Amino acid sequence: MASRARVRAPELVGKGGWINTGGKDLTLADLRGKCVVVDFWTFCCINCLHVLDELRELEEAHRDTLVIIGVHSPKFVHEAEHQAVVDAVARYEVEHPVLDDPELATWKQYAVRAWPTLVVIDPEGYVVAQHAGEGHAHAIAALVAELEAEHGAKGTLRRGDGPYVAPEVVPGALKFPGKAVRLPDGGFLVADSGHHSLVELAADGETVVRRIGSGERGFVDGKAEAARFSEPQGLALVEGRAYDVVVADTVNHALRGVTLATGEVTTLAGTGRQWWQNSATSGPAREVDLSSPWDVAWFDGRVWIAMAGTHQLWSYDPDAGTAQVEAGTTNEGLVDGPAAEAWFAQPSGLAVAADGSRLWVADSETSAVRYVEAGTHEVRTAVGTGLFDFGHRDGAAAQALLQHPLGVTVLPDGSVAIADTYNHALRRFDPETGEVSTLATDLREPSGAVVDGDEIVVVESARHRLTRLRLPEEAVQVEAAAHRTQRPATEVAGGTLALDVVFTPPAGQKLDESYGPATRLLVSSTPPELLLDGSGADTGLRRELRLNPAVTEGVLHVSAMAASCDADPAIEFPTCHVHQQDWGVPVRVTAEGTSRLALVLAGMDE
Repeated sequence: MASRARVRAPELVGKGGWINTGGKDLTLADLRGKCVVVDFWTFCCINCLHVLDELRELEEAHRDTLVIIGVHSPKFVHEAEHQAVVDAVARYEVEHPVLDDPELATWKQYAVRAWPTLVVIDPEGYVVAQHAGEGHAHAIAALVAELEAEHGAKGTLRRGDGPYVAPEVVPGALKFPGKAVRLPDGGFLVADSGHHSLVELAADGETVVRRIGSGERGFVDGKAEAARFSEPQGLALVEGRAYDVVVADTVNHALRGVTLATGEVTTLAGTGRQWWQNSATSGPAREVDLSSPWDVAWFDGRVWIAMAGTHQLWSYDPDAGTAQVEAGTTNEGLVDGPAAEAWFAQPSGLAVAADGSRLWVADSETSAVRYVEAGTHEVRTAVGTGLFDFGHRDGAAAQALLQHPLGVTVLPDGSVAIADTYNHALRRFDPETGEVSTLATDLREPSGAVVDGDEIVVVESARHRLTRLRLPEEAVQVEAAAHRTQRPATEVAGGTLALDVVFTPPAGQKLDESYGPATRLLVSSTPPELLLDGSGADTGLRRELRLNPAVTEGVLHVSAMAASCDADPAIEFPTCHVHQQDWGVPVRVTAEGTSRLALVLAGMDE
């Protein structure tokens, strides 16, 4: 068995304490004898949610030898609230212990630079691998099997139940509902995300009329009581089709159609597989992979999709039966302009202007409200400045702040209500005046809203209910707050900085260059003036950057991809995997700073 680098694992500490352990605090000593995977995540991050899903099968297959530990490391202020982390663990059905680390203590000890990051610790307490981003479950599964064999032979492997203790389940009609639409009869259809189903409510927004979906996570078409969804979110009413509602079935990476008269569910788009780089970006809708569609809306003659998982907008054409990218490059950030050049960051909410002239977009990770012009598909930003600035501040849109909004709703006067999710507020943007105001506070993670006459019905996701509010004539006065992501900056030396993305193919695999370069590296910065040289795309994972001595701090944006395939030439049809990650690395130029920045995509930086 090949030797591997081993580093003693730092202790797991976090001010927020432990979740899913029955009240017990865990230490690394408690985990000795087990293979341990530490998952550094934050619940706003779509890539982190993808990794939670990737780990489920691994967790089940190695339940008696493997312990997965989530370390929640917040980006937004709201994510540092302990109850918000407890809610997120329940919302996403996390079935392993989670350490709440609001001050990023363990993040710093493990020198983590990105969400998500996975660290593998062997049964003797040594770090043996680190992986950033998605797509590593197969590599970790192979490493765990190797560790089981090695430590089983040494007598240092301990089998048996892990430290997970399931929390008490509180019953209710709704569980973390996502979005809602108002039905023609005055009732509401709600995406009951936590129950993996849709619920029809009467006009009072409380009385359950019926449920569509069995309530079990799955991907099954058919009658209302047998169909299965997986964390559905967005809903859109359509006319003139065999179905009446299009559903963004988020974790199934699919669009589903629902016929209200019968409750019948059919799949319209998606294969159930997640889209990866080099997957098709257009084609027959049932043959094209999607990635975490979060909302849907009828715009410009077809269904537009907020594709949170790829930071893009896609569309589904029901007449042609096709799906395709409409806007976004897959790079995460805030860049306006022509649709093909624009950058988004987890678009999560859509709403169409009454005259059809604009598609409004809640761009959650940039805490922004964007819009797409009909016809030209030019992308513009109404509110928001980028990935790292957020808060609760009203006034002129150029200086107003939101915090991870998930929904937008067009109001009767043409203004836009914003489900300002992490501020627990309903905000309003008026395109006529360019002003942002606050309509209501004291909500709990609002994720969408529906106009009902002179009232607005808000989906209070973390209170598991719909809340009816009268649209106020005057805005609510809220004390302004502004924040930046509190991640430690990396001190770098001025002048030349060597960027080194570390990638070691999983055991038994090699870089696949049969169809061209197997790696890709894209580098940019905020502000753009930070980089004098080294920005742009190329194939090598090592690059020299030249920093501007006049800019003392900023953020380096690094996107890396590597493809690996089975190395054995005897395998006729080798299995291939794509590994990818985006980093936003805050840097500060100092005399004592490092001249080399290492980012681990997979393996160990030796």
